[in-house]
Amino acid sequence: MFLTGLAALAVVPTLPTAARDLDGVALFPLVAGCFVAASLLGGVLGGHWADRSGAHRPLAAGMVLAVATLLVSAASTSIWQLAAGRFLDGLAGGMVAVSINAAIGQAYPDRLRARALALMSACWIVPSLVGPPLAGLVAGWWSWRAVFFGLAVLTLVPALVVVALLRGRSWPPAPAPSADRPRSPALMVATAVSAGAALGQYGVSGWDMRHLLFVAGGLVLLVVFAPRLLPPGTWRAGRGLPATVLLRGLGSGVFFTLEAFVPLLLVTDRGAPPVLIGLAFTGAAVAWAAASWAQSRLLEDRPRHHLVVAGALVLATAVVIAVAGTLSAMPAFVAASAMVVAAIGMGMLAPSLTVLSLSHSPADRQGYASGAMQTAQNLGQITVLGLSSALLNACLGAGSTDSAGYAAAFGLLLAPCLLSTLLAARTRIT
Repeated sequence: MFLTGLAALAVVPTLPTAARDLDGVALFPLVAGCFVAASLLGGVLGGHWADRSGAHRPLAAGMVLAVATLLVSAASTSIWQLAAGRFLDGLAGGMVAVSINAAIGQAYPDRLRARALALMSACWIVPSLVGPPLAGLVAGWWSWRAVFFGLAVLTLVPALVVVALLRGRSWPPAPAPSADRPRSPALMVATAVSAGAALGQYGVSGWDMRHLLFVAGGLVLLVVFAPRLLPPGTWRAGRGLPATVLLRGLGSGVFFTLEAFVPLLLVTDRGAPPVLIGLAFTGAAVAWAAASWAQSRLLEDRPRHHLVVAGALVLATAVVIAVAGTLSAMPAFVAASAMVVAAIGMGMLAPSLTVLSLSHSPADRQGYASGAMQTAQNLGQITVLGLSSALLNACLGAGSTDSAGYAAAFGLLLAPCLLSTLLAARTRIT
């Protein structure tokens, strides 16, 4: 998990530079969105595989695939190869994350599971602090390809050790699939949603008939299949769990889009060094952790839906800062600071929504609620990023300057922020 976190957090700051060098800035949303779309599919695939054959097989397969996909991305000669690498990386990441949780459940006694899960969460702390700035330094002094190759070499030996240990250890047999847990339909739905998301991300990169057809095909798949992964009433913000799930998607979409487009703005329009982008990611990680701690300790007596409102307003503030950062008179660190402010908002918003989702669900449905929240997060990231990408490319296609296009794309993010503020009361516990 430490290596998975290091690879995930170190790679992201280098992607704008890679897209620029591969002449694929217009397709950058596809590169960013492929990982999210594939992680949804990888999570479902890994969970079903772990239930059928034990968690050791999808975990080993995910580790091997993680090394292979780093090599695919490092050797990219086109933006399409980089997008394929990111898709495989999302598939591996989803499989590993779900398999680790399943492995803890299958291999550890009850008294050790909570400690094992806490250790998995702690494994992300150091990567969030050192991964992005270190990757920025390597990309600035050497090459973005060196980041991918270095991570592949770093991951190879531990991955082989894990695979060898899993093969040599006896594993408790997985329980037989129960009749009330359909597996193939859920996997088909996840595949359709991932395909729809990928088609949509490619379609918004242009405005000719071919791109519009891809957008239409992606929308059809999402409209038909995505509701099957979410609670009934999510799209109309039904009170309780549906509204909570919807707001998780909206907030995550805003944060993910800022996290994707602010570095792209800094690289393509401001010529900022990669190390600045890495520091922005590290600052965002620290700010998220600090805000999360504050809401759990200093603000624990406040009603949770009030914290949702506060988090959404802080996200809106981050959007305004990002818009201001597109002005040529503003220094580059202004735009970079939008990521840190947005992380403060998410540090308040995301844990509060998670607590509300569990409070709205009976004990035997909390797993379903957690899965719905994760699915909404992925769908929100893909949808909001796609809409902002479409607006950015439309502005650039109409002859607008890069700064004006980014300002329009950022300005669009105010809509989900304000909608979250208005709908927060529907998440409260009655």
